Amino acid sequence: MITRLLPTLLLLTFLCTCVRAQSKLKAEVRAGVAAQYEQLTDLSDRIWSYEEIAFQEAQSAEALKAYARANGFRIEENIGEIPTAFTAEFGSGKPVIGILGEFDALPGLSQETVPRKQPRNEGGAGHGCGHNLFGTASLGAATAIKEMIEAGKLKGTIRFYGTPAEEKYFGKLWMVRAGAFDDVDVVMDWHPSAQTKVGVQTGLALVDFVVEFRGQAAHAASDPWNGRDASDALELYAAGINYYREHVKPSVRIHYDIQQAGEVVNVVPDYSRIWTRVRDGNNEGVQVVYKQIQRIAEGAAMMANVDYELTLISGIHEVLVNRTGAEVLQRNLEAMGPISYTEEEQAFARQIQAAVNKPEIGIESKIEPLEETLSVAAGGSTDVGDVSYVVPVIRLRATTAPSGTPWHSWAVVACGGMSIGHKGMRYSAEAMAMTMIDLFTDAKLRESIKAEFKEDIGDYEYKPMVPAGPPPVDSKF
Repeated sequence: MITRLLPTLLLLTFLCTCVRAQSKLKAEVRAGVAAQYEQLTDLSDRIWSYEEIAFQEAQSAEALKAYARANGFRIEENIGEIPTAFTAEFGSGKPVIGILGEFDALPGLSQETVPRKQPRNEGGAGHGCGHNLFGTASLGAATAIKEMIEAGKLKGTIRFYGTPAEEKYFGKLWMVRAGAFDDVDVVMDWHPSAQTKVGVQTGLALVDFVVEFRGQAAHAASDPWNGRDASDALELYAAGINYYREHVKPSVRIHYDIQQAGEVVNVVPDYSRIWTRVRDGNNEGVQVVYKQIQRIAEGAAMMANVDYELTLISGIHEVLVNRTGAEVLQRNLEAMGPISYTEEEQAFARQIQAAVNKPEIGIESKIEPLEETLSVAAGGSTDVGDVSYVVPVIRLRATTAPSGTPWHSWAVVACGGMSIGHKGMRYSAEAMAMTMIDLFTDAKLRESIKAEFKEDIGDYEYKPMVPAGPPPVDSKF
């Protein structure tokens, strides 16, 4: 009997030894993040103060690169012909584990770190999506892993991706097109949130484009019959979109921003421009709506007797969820436990909630259970979706603002520049670093993650939806 049980006992002993070794590495990597906390906080606050929008994040990118260089990373710049896109890499060989970091702000959301609307710079930008925390936390996690590789405790390559312009042009598309992710085994990603949970929803695919109408100017009173009104075409186009809303699926979202529709009231406008965005649960659904809206633009131009031009900016896919990786991240969150907050932080959170007319419940300090992945998810969109179509991605949400906080608002900016945001930044860095320990040390796990990815992608031939030529770094749109 003992002889028959011996192989099983040896296997159990081996597995227990591996688990203990992995737990030790995770404790060490968490300590590596904690040791950087003051530096990471300073880095995040500097990026928060720079308030740089899409493709203009020069100071923010330089701050991240300087931190990476100081910690021994190799830097590659101008990825995908984007001046603010870069990678920071350490180590050699396989596996190659990537981690994403964003750092662009949103226009018009400048805000002080106070629980009421109070701009730092009137009309300036602000980090209403917490990207100052995003890029910093990811680089902090990468640095903690780098230290483990340097000490000989892990083997492989860690690569941080500095990814600009997520809020407008979707910079990752050009990085994907340039092949920046082609040799990566698995990518880690996180995003600031009002909850702490594993990201297992797909988000929405979208396409971004601009329609321009060109007519003939004329005096609006003395000879309007000589004019061909570009703003008439714009109004007809917008009306067409709004009538079309009744006949699309519930998952579809259509947004537009009228950027120009004349200068003065007594001139028939000869030029107008409208930026349009279409979303749906997947790229296939988006393309159907996009084609119909192109026909609406053509019809509007015909009715107003003007010319039109439709210019594609970019289009992004929904996220391809990898549940094998998600389950690993979930176990690490549960091992860490939730973020704890002081009464001062809870009071700040309640004041934020009061200012935005939400229930004053403070921050819910808990880890959400792993959700089922819905076939069509609500919410926003991200160019992480396109990364997920070329490499498996594991995604995290960490609390950086209180429940009910409107995202893309001054309230998120306020929290992102003080301790509530800082705690979420540290937490996400530790959670991702722990999960990367699993990825570096468990070859079978990596293969399982890749197998799920290959099964999900099937025979779909992915191509980035971007126009030919360089990215629109100097775009007028």
